Amino acid sequence: MKEFVIYQNECYDLPAMKHQTDDWYRPQISRKELKDLMQRSDAKGLIDFGLWGLLLIASGYLAYAALGTYWVIPAFFIYGTIYSSCDARWHECAHGTPFRTRWLNEFFYRLSSLMNMREGTYMRWSHTRHHTETIQVGIDPEIQVMRPANLTNVILDFLWLPGVFAMLKMMTLHALGIITKEARDFVPPSEWRPMIWWSRLYVVIYLGMIAVKSWLPLLYFPLGRLYGGWLHQVFALTQHAGLAEDVRDHRLNTRTIKLNPFFRFLYFNMNYHIEHHMFPTVPFHALPRLSERIQKDLPRQYNGLIDAYREIVPVLIRQSSDANYFLLRELPEQNRSSGIAEANPRAISEQSSEKNKGNVSHV
Repeated sequence: MKEFVIYQNECYDLPAMKHQTDDWYRPQISRKELKDLMQRSDAKGLIDFGLWGLLLIASGYLAYAALGTYWVIPAFFIYGTIYSSCDARWHECAHGTPFRTRWLNEFFYRLSSLMNMREGTYMRWSHTRHHTETIQVGIDPEIQVMRPANLTNVILDFLWLPGVFAMLKMMTLHALGIITKEARDFVPPSEWRPMIWWSRLYVVIYLGMIAVKSWLPLLYFPLGRLYGGWLHQVFALTQHAGLAEDVRDHRLNTRTIKLNPFFRFLYFNMNYHIEHHMFPTVPFHALPRLSERIQKDLPRQYNGLIDAYREIVPVLIRQSSDANYFLLRELPEQNRSSGIAEANPRAISEQSSEKNKGNVSHV
């Protein structure tokens, strides 16, 4: 049986996946409500990207003005932190949701991908697989912390190391016309040619930046994603780290956390991550409303980053020596008594692979 994915009104034939149907748990919500939540807006997208652009310009100017002084380090630190918001922005544009107009989504997707050193065609299909097979071991290509947890890599990932080297290697191979094993697994053959040509363009641009023989342009682009990526990683690690594998309920393998308005702006509202995975066609600006609508069906929201990391850090430390250990989220009582197997923590634990049994911490 062939499997298809619809992206921006086009149908793509995907390689065979482990699960042939969308059997993920989702709260009940009327088609009318969902249609309202899915409304995209060019104005809201342009305002958000415009504010981000102004912050980049202002912080970039301050960094330039600080050259030759000790203030240059904190100035570029601020610039890089704002710059690394491109990671959240390529992600949302990959879903085609920030803008109503398709070419605006595609333009900002390609721009954010270039800034982020992620080739857009490959990443679009990698992320499609991540959403259809979230934290399904051996299938999801975007599991951030594999078990047993490699704590050194977790720490290095705050500078996006060694991930950036793997991405640049993949991009170089594709630029040479060599399709990697990962790409063959989830990128449709019809997309290989554009993936190759986009990779070539990226490689030429990056080599051109190096040929300038000055560190200053590179500090603005694209190295800002490395030295300034710490805050994005602080956000991103909360998404799935330490939670259940091989379950078909986003409430058990994904977190939603509360953030202040400025952090939500930089993170493009991706702190509402359970809601995003359940309904990925809902744009960033509607995720708070969606969260309120389905709150009774979700586990508790974490009250900020400190609350989340109080849980994540000890779990990752234990997972570094015990690959079978994970956290099992407690779900709302009405779900556990509803008879829905997917919403019952005990049922989920029993349905998980043998490696998970006896190594569960309920939270």
